[in-house]
Amino acid sequence: MSIKNIRLEVMQFLEKNIDSFVESYLVPVEKIWQPTDLLPDSQSESFYEDVKELREIAKDLPYDFWVVLVGDTITEEALPTYESWLMDVEGVNQVDNGGNGWAKWVRNWTGEENRHGDVLNKYLYLSGRVNMREVEMTTHHLINDGFDIGTDRDPYKNFVYTSFQELATYVSHNRVSQIAKKFGDNKLSKMCKLIAGDEMRHHLAYSEFVDRIFKVDPSEMMLAFQYMMKQKITMPAHFLRESGQKISSAFDQFSDSAQRIGVYTAQDYVEILRKLIEKWQIDKIDGLTAEAEKARDFLMKLPDRMARISERIVIPEESHIFKWVQPALIK
Repeated sequence: MSIKNIRLEVMQFLEKNIDSFVESYLVPVEKIWQPTDLLPDSQSESFYEDVKELREIAKDLPYDFWVVLVGDTITEEALPTYESWLMDVEGVNQVDNGGNGWAKWVRNWTGEENRHGDVLNKYLYLSGRVNMREVEMTTHHLINDGFDIGTDRDPYKNFVYTSFQELATYVSHNRVSQIAKKFGDNKLSKMCKLIAGDEMRHHLAYSEFVDRIFKVDPSEMMLAFQYMMKQKITMPAHFLRESGQKISSAFDQFSDSAQRIGVYTAQDYVEILRKLIEKWQIDKIDGLTAEAEKARDFLMKLPDRMARISERIVIPEESHIFKWVQPALIK
């Protein structure tokens, strides 16, 4: 049997439990928070005063913080790309008989993720601290440009990617929440903390999918994990660009801001890898082929090797001036 057919069988095997995955890792629409729960109520008599207060508190947040918040928002708003990508993964069928269980999972996951860009976009708009048209054009470009995360249609590689990426977004949103609280913006802090909570649940789901695959197809899952880590996990907004530019270094400049204020660093990347290795008990998996054993050895040594490299990374002290955020608007 071909590798592709084996993967399809494994996806069909896991799909039998899709309803329990949805119930365990996602929250019903009527119970989960919605963006309007966290923003000034436009139907309230106090709306204008509440917006004024939001804008006053926002004035104290520093430049690199705004760059990171904008970059995080744009990343979340490029959701159509992520959904269309996952809908094309082997084993996901959104057509026959209304779609299979995996299509249901992707749609429900998308519904939760959609709220993140929605609430952050509204906050940015009300804050008055950023050039929203430039933000909107960057989002438009990012959706137009798509992405290539190196997974092709392989579910094993895609689940490694989502396991890693959801944990990375948890770290980023949680750190933004902590910084916002430090500067006295408790409402933004709560907003980002709730988003981080969603990302953690999603990480737990995707990492559970990988864990179950390791139990039924350990060698191929190990090789997929090695493949993804050899090429490195590409962030979903790696094609980030400002208006009037071709796909450029904007993502690197955004990443520099994130590292400068400690929102997401090279060391965080290493720690996420360590957590995945520990979670999936890579050192204890048996029944591997010789090739998969070599992949395991590579993975076990990789975090220390990457940690040494991360120590040598030098982050520019000067901030890139983005069209999204003009320093004159911040202070």
